[in-house]
This record gives sequence, structure tokens and C-alpha cells, in this order.
Amino acid sequence: MFIAPWVVGFLVFTAGPMLASLVLSFTDYSLVGQTRGVGADNYRQLLEDPRVAQSLLNTFVYAALFVPVGTCVALGLAMLLARVGRASGFFRTAFYLPEMTPAVAAAALFLLLLNGQTGLVNTVLGWFGIDGPNWTTDPNWLKPSLAMVSLWSMGGTIVIYLAAIKNVPRQLYEAAQLDGAGPVRRFFHVTLPMISGAVFFTVITNTIAALQMFDQAYTMFYGPQQKATASDESLVFMVYLFQNAFQYFKMGYASAMAWLLFVIILLITLVQLRVGNRFVHYEGDQR
Repeated sequence: MFIAPWVVGFLVFTAGPMLASLVLSFTDYSLVGQTRGVGADNYRQLLEDPRVAQSLLNTFVYAALFVPVGTCVALGLAMLLARVGRASGFFRTAFYLPEMTPAVAAAALFLLLLNGQTGLVNTVLGWFGIDGPNWTTDPNWLKPSLAMVSLWSMGGTIVIYLAAIKNVPRQLYEAAQLDGAGPVRRFFHVTLPMISGAVFFTVITNTIAALQMFDQAYTMFYGPQQKATASDESLVFMVYLFQNAFQYFKMGYASAMAWLLFVIILLITLVQLRVGNRFVHYEGDQR
């Protein structure tokens, strides 16, 4: 009885739509015409569509940039927060607040900050004699700029790392220090192994989120004012799925794309679980 509301919500809002999209992926459902079954034609078309391959490649590159950099940035900030004294509450709140900012608003803000001619980022770089790139128009910088924008919302990861660091037994640091270990060795031989479970969890969740990234890319490159200058170098998979579903009204094809992404995320997560578990320290693990 206690979990019934969650079960009902899961069936109605998650499991039900997933099964419906699976059925639609074998049809030519388009909202405006008559629906008929097409078998596996939508899935065969996925293999022949060059924009599917391009959008997947862009998504993988973005994820490969965002996940490692985001993990390192969040871990570094969490280490700094762990050393803050009385003002720790203020700084924890300050670092977490961007997590509450809508992704669309953050993307619109960074669209101004990263403007190649008048943006604040290039203005500050100019003070040091650095000629900043055209972040939002140069094809070579589109995916790095997306990864940079996504770092804005790492507050949740920072809080998770901070909680894990706070739970590391102090006696381990004292023992390592008595053995002559410096700050770097204490980090790699005490802190990192003890928080490896939290790092493992956030890497998986951030990878899943990166592969489903939509808001920032659509706002920065495919909104009403950016459509004329949008480049396939910025086309991530979820944006192309959205275009097929709600611009071209190819709901069946978009459903097939959604299931392709589901399978890709499932496989990547299984690989991460298989490989990552070898490097995670669990309390009481005798292996």
C-alpha cells in the first residue's frame, strides 16, 4: 500500500509510454495521417540515415568531454569545500544553486557569455592577450562549448562527493600521515578509494544524462533565432529525435530512435558496471 502510488505512477508515466513507443516504432504513425504497420523499416532506415550516425557521434564526443571533465571539476570543488570551516553552509548552497537553474535559462545565459565578438568569456581572455574562439559558431568548438555549459549544473555531483569525503574515517588519514604520505598520496591512496563508490555512481548517472542531453543544445543552436546557423556538428541525438517527432511528425521513426538510444545506454551502462566494479572499494569486501 505504501509503494502503490509510486507503482501506479511508474506504470502510467514510464512503463506505459515506453511500451506505447515500442509499438509505434513498428508503424509510420505521424499524428496527421493514417497509421499502418511497417515492420522493421524504421530500424532499417536508422542504419541508412547519415544524420543518425552524425548525431550519435556528436553525442559520444560530448559525453566523452563532459563526463571526465565534470567528474574532475566536481571532485576538486568538493575537496575545497571539505576544507572550508564556518562558511561551509554558504558555499555548499552557492555551489548547489546552479542545479536549480532551468537548463534553458542557463543555456541562454551562456549563449551570451560565449559570443565570439561581444561575449564576456572572450573579453576576459583578451585581457591576457588570448584571442578567444567563436564558441557557438566554429564547428571545432561547438561540442566543447556544450560541455562547458553543462558544467554549470554539477552541484548535485559536488554535494554527493562532499558527503562521501566527509564520511572517510579520519584515522586513515592519520595513519597515512604517520607513514609519511603527503597530500597527493593521501588523496590517491585514501580519499579516492574510499569515495570510489560515489564516483562510480555519478559517472554512470552523468553518462546517462550526457547521452540524453537536449535542453542546452536545442536552446543554444536550434532555437528560433539559431535555426539559420545551426550546424550538424552541434546536432546531438536527442535534438534530432525531437526534430523527427515534433517538426517532421515522424513519430514512428522517432520512437525507433528512442529505442536505439535506450539500447545504447543499456549496453554502455552494463560495460561500466562490469569494468567499474573492479575499481570500486566496498566496505567489508574480502576480494
